[in-house]
Amino acid sequence: MTDFKKVFIDTAPIIYYLQKSELYYTNMKEFWEKYNEYDYVTSAITVTEYLTYPYKQEDMTLVDLFYAFMNEMDIQVKSIDERIAEKAAQIRAEYKFFKAVDALQLATACIMECDLFLTNDKQLRQFKEIKCITVDELE
Repeated sequence: MTDFKKVFIDTAPIIYYLQKSELYYTNMKEFWEKYNEYDYVTSAITVTEYLTYPYKQEDMTLVDLFYAFMNEMDIQVKSIDERIAEKAAQIRAEYKFFKAVDALQLATACIMECDLFLTNDKQLRQFKEIKCITVDELE
């Protein structure tokens, strides 16, 4: 994985790490430690997806933890704009079973010129423009 410099982080890997998932926490911890020199990108969709549960639970500690982590790891959050929306439409036209949210995430990664898309959605590995790997596949 050393040939990658800009990584898009989907929502699930962040959830696994911050909520210390039994199955994936170790993989994510090792990833953040090993590849801390990378540039990380995510989209505003990740912010919405992650923060929904903490707000539903009225758990401001989890909200604060999320923002502290994002700042500490210097993860750039990209807003969804018209260019990304159009790219997402093109992705959905080609990959008919991708959800709109996933297409927007992938489109953001494309527009931001990411080299790698880290997810845990195995279906997204069929996307051809950017290498997509799951947390299970981390080295």
